[in-house]
Amino acid sequence: MRSVTVYCGSSSGNNPIYLQSARELGSALAQSELTLVYGGGGIGMMGALADACLQQGGRVTGVITRALMQTESAKKDLSDMRIVETMHERKHIMAELGDAFVALPGGFGTFEELFEATTWLQLEIHRKPVALLNSGGYYDRMLDFLKHSVAEGFIKAPHLEMIQVAENPRDLLAKLNTYQHVSVRKV
Repeated sequence: MRSVTVYCGSSSGNNPIYLQSARELGSALAQSELTLVYGGGGIGMMGALADACLQQGGRVTGVITRALMQTESAKKDLSDMRIVETMHERKHIMAELGDAFVALPGGFGTFEELFEATTWLQLEIHRKPVALLNSGGYYDRMLDFLKHSVAEGFIKAPHLEMIQVAENPRDLLAKLNTYQHVSVRKV
C-alpha cells in the first residue's frame, strides 16, 4: 500500500475528537510514508487532516472541482493538487489514486463516497480495503442500521464485514495493512 484515499467533511463537527482524529490520521499516514489522497479542501476535517500530514513531512494529493475551489477553500500548499470539472471526475481520480479507502466523520458527501467504495468492493470493481475511523463513536448508529439491513436480508453479513472499523488511526492502519479480500457472491 502506497496511498490512502480519505473521505471526510469540510466541516469540523461539534465534538473536538473529530478534528483530533483527523490530525492523528494525517500524522500516522506521514509517519507510515503513505501518500494522503483527499478532497483538496483547506477547512474543517479536510484541512486538519492535510495540515497534520504535511507537518510530519508527508505527501498529500488533493482532488477538487473548480466550483469547490472557493467554497471548500482549496489548500494551497499541497504536494499535488488536481483540479477537475465534475464530482464524478473527482471521485474517479481519488479512487484510482488510493490503495485503500477510509471514511472519517462527515456528511452526505462522505457517506456517498464510503458507500460507493464499499459497493465497488462488493461488486469486485476493486479489491481495495474500505474502512471507517469511528472517532468518538460517530458511526455507531450507522453500523447498527447496517446490521439491521443484514437482519432484514438486504445486505449479506460477509459484505458488511468488508468494511473495516477502528477507533484510532494506529488500529485502522494495521487493519488496512493486513486486509485480505474475500470474494462473496452478491446473490
